[in-house]
Parts: sequence; structure tokens; C-alpha cells
Amino acid sequence: MKRKLPFILLLLAVLGVLAFFTVAPVVAEWLFNGTRARGPYRASERARALHARLLVADMHADTLLWDRDLLARSERGHVDVPRLAEGGVALQFFTVVSHTPYFGNYESNPEGLDGVTALAVAERWPLRSVRSLRERALYQARKLNDAAARSGGRFVVIRTADDLARFVERRKGDPQLVAGLLGAEGAYPLEGDVNNVDALFDAGFRMMAPTHFYDNEWGGSAHGVNKIGLTEKGREMVRRMEARGMLVDLAHASAQTIDDVVAVATRPLVVSHTGVKGTCDNNRNLSDEQLRKIAAKGGVIGIGYWEAATCGTDARAVAKAIRHAADVVGVEHVALGSDFDGSVKEPFDTTGVVLVTDALLAEGFTEEEVAAIMGGNVFRLLAETLPR
Repeated sequence: MKRKLPFILLLLAVLGVLAFFTVAPVVAEWLFNGTRARGPYRASERARALHARLLVADMHADTLLWDRDLLARSERGHVDVPRLAEGGVALQFFTVVSHTPYFGNYESNPEGLDGVTALAVAERWPLRSVRSLRERALYQARKLNDAAARSGGRFVVIRTADDLARFVERRKGDPQLVAGLLGAEGAYPLEGDVNNVDALFDAGFRMMAPTHFYDNEWGGSAHGVNKIGLTEKGREMVRRMEARGMLVDLAHASAQTIDDVVAVATRPLVVSHTGVKGTCDNNRNLSDEQLRKIAAKGGVIGIGYWEAATCGTDARAVAKAIRHAADVVGVEHVALGSDFDGSVKEPFDTTGVVLVTDALLAEGFTEEEVAAIMGGNVFRLLAETLPR
């Protein structure tokens, strides 16, 4: 028995390593990216007919973080290209996560162990991306571009206003076409160097937030320890982003950072995914005053679907948050920002976005207003702000 013991221990160690690299990523996603109800989803006939005519855009999904092929339909998570096509979603913003706590909270997160490191190792990312936040972002960008290259034209990545115009024209004849746009959740991939804005731009990034769950050298997070404002480096970052035609995303920003970015910015701002305090009062969501400041810059605010964003668990709660935002700043400044695949439990996956269309109609919005909220406002903003 003593002779067998080292072999058994070795075998257990090997099995443990294999489980870490094969089972752990799958289990993690099942745990973190839950769905309250599985499709097929039922909506009214009026909503289905209207939804089929819309250009739907969703400003936030963290799908690139997970070990799935975008072109293959999955039973896990919330988003892939086949499900986007089925759900009638024309444009999905794919936001890369490079640095985040293992178990973040909305109140205060000191710098500590990084949850993306373990996931990157388990999913066998390139070694340089395990060590470098910049390389993590570039690796996820390559995943998106690779999916587009393998799609036979069914999925395209939008980099310019001309790309967007060509996509919209093509989609008139084929409503199954899907486009993606790259964003970064927090400016951590810059690794402290504002010149890396150019590197991210060249890789296709067209949106970036200064912060995520931590305060950093660029500014303060709503969930950071000190919740500082925009730093001098942060002001330089905003100027560099605007010069390249990148959108500044204020999701997760501290109140002072929002004020400081509004003061510095010369172009429209976005909040890719949020709730509003008017229907769900917590540290994650925007006040009416913040909504007005962002709208005054010509910005667009993406309303999320998860419970902490809406204080509800269905599409009607999403529509009520949208109604509040629209009443405060006007329909033209409101959009969708699901936070799909963002380690949150969602009411539905992307095949169920028609439920939001249905809920907006039930909330009393006109069909023209629904069209603007579901995507028209985002397409207009991108046509005006993307580089040519």
C-alpha cells in the first residue's frame, strides 16, 4: 500500500489539474452568469412585429471573458452570435474585463487579489496575458476579431462610421447579420501609460471607462475605497480618447469622477450599463442630477437588466427604469446596457430582448420612442462620433 500511495497522490494531482483547466471555467460560468428564465420567450404579437423592424443595440456584455466560441450557440451565459441573431440584436458592445475583485461589492473594494488572473490561467490564455493587463485586453480583442474572420461575413466588428453605415445597409437585406463593437471596462489595460490609448485604438477599441471596481491612477470608482475624482492623468486620457474618436464610458465611475469628466469632455459621453436611483436607490446607480449632466453633453445612458440595476427581476422592471430616465432627460438619451455575461443573474438571455420591447410598449412608449431606446439612439451616436 505504501508503494501505491505516491502513485495515487500523483494521479489525484493530475486529475485536479485537469479539472481546473476543463471543469472549473464551465462551473464558474454556470455559477456567475445565471438566467432566471430560459427561452423560448413569449411576447405580444405587436411587440414581435415591431421588434423585427428595429435596429437593436446593447451597450454592454462581458462575453469575451469566458471560454466560449462566439460563433457557436451555447447553453451557458447570455450572449453568442447565433443567439444575438435569434434575438434580433443588430449591434452588441463587447466590453473586456482585465482587472476585478474575486467577489466585488458596490460599496468599497481595496486593491487585492485579482479574479481575472485565475480565470486566465484556467482558460489557458497566453502567458503574457496572464501577467499583463494590456495583453489581457488585446487577447480578448483578438478573440472578437477572430470570430468575425471565421464568420463568413455573418458577424462584423465596427471600427468606423463608414463600417457602421455599410453594416446598416447590408442588414436591410439580411436581418440575421450581427455587429460587435469593442470597449474596455476600466482603463487598467493602459498600465499607467496614456500612450496605450493608441494601442487599444489600433486594436479596435472604441469605448473605455476610467475605472471598474477599484480606484486607480486615472480616477475614482463608485465602488473604490476613496472614490476620488479624475486625476490629471485621467484628464489626459480623456483628451487622448476624444482625439482618437473613442467614447468615454462613465459606468462604475465615482460621483466626483463623473463631475470631472463632464467638465473636461468636449464630446458626448456614455454610461454603458447602469440603473437609476429613481427606481432603485443604491451606490451603483445614477441620480437624476447625474443623468442630466450626461445628457447635457449629448450622451446616451444604457439601462441594465440585472436586479441591482432595476430592483426587479423581469423586463417590466427594466422598462420602469427606462421610463424614469426618459422622463428626466428625454427618450433620445436612453438605451440598453444589459451587462450580459457580467457575473450577474439576468431575467433572460439575449434571445429574450423582445421582452423589453413588449414592456416598453406596455409602459406607454410610442413605437417611435421604442425604436430610439432599443437601438436608434446608439446608432445615431456612433454615426456622429466614430472615426471615419
